[in-house]
Amino acid sequence: MSIQIITDSGADLPQSYIREHQIAFLPLVVHWNGQDYEDGITIEPKQVYDAMRQGHTVKTAQPSPLAMKELFLPYAKENRPCLYIAFSSKLSGTYQTAMAVRSELLGEYPEFRLTIIDSKCASLGQGLAVMKAVELAKQNTPYNLLCETIEAYCRHMEHIFTVDNLDYLARGGRISKTAAAFGGLLNIKPLLHVEDGALIPIEKWRGRKKVLKRMVELMGERGNDLQKQTIGISHADDEETALELKQMIEETHGCTRFFLSDIGSAIGAHAGPGTIALFFLNKYIEI
Repeated sequence: MSIQIITDSGADLPQSYIREHQIAFLPLVVHWNGQDYEDGITIEPKQVYDAMRQGHTVKTAQPSPLAMKELFLPYAKENRPCLYIAFSSKLSGTYQTAMAVRSELLGEYPEFRLTIIDSKCASLGQGLAVMKAVELAKQNTPYNLLCETIEAYCRHMEHIFTVDNLDYLARGGRISKTAAAFGGLLNIKPLLHVEDGALIPIEKWRGRKKVLKRMVELMGERGNDLQKQTIGISHADDEETALELKQMIEETHGCTRFFLSDIGSAIGAHAGPGTIALFFLNKYIEI
């Protein structure tokens, strides 16, 4: 690829995919048990979920400006055009820091083309946008068109997810404690989505089966040309439920292309074990 695609671990793409497609990768920081780990590299999601189940507190941080500069610098020196698809600015300071590092680099390398997109997405919402960017880059799509297409792709990405316990999101400051009370009743499963990059509770349902059924219904209400899309499903140590959701979507909407992955340590530290997330476009983008 003449255009270098860059993303961070907020995209929840497997390292095997990152390596296969030569994506430049920026891990978020996971702090647990007195140590800092690189999300997706030196800590696995299962370790985080087991720790959370045992009552441990797991914290996260954005990558340092130095780590970003070290990642971007080789491409600036060779004047290779880059597109960085970043974790939502409403959920992390990663995008803002990347923009500051970009400004610094452009002072040294004014010809360097580095577009940074605030995806306003998380997990495979961001990951599917990265996958589309890789596909377009391999087709030698012109730089400006590629960037414009991915910006539109991110704008039309739907996130629908449920968590077992909203307290995890509240502890990390991702939602308010008032919103966390939304799911406080016995066996009430909250349904959330992402609106302008922020997590918003939208409904509550009694029991797992009903909330999964509602996710599939919302997909039909919001989605467009679903059979043409790659549908993303990510899960926090609950592959069985993710596969159950996949089967429901196949039977209801006739979708055949799916990408399933674990929710990574950085997002999982806030969402908590048992989270199930669904991603698709509300407007199919063809190029």
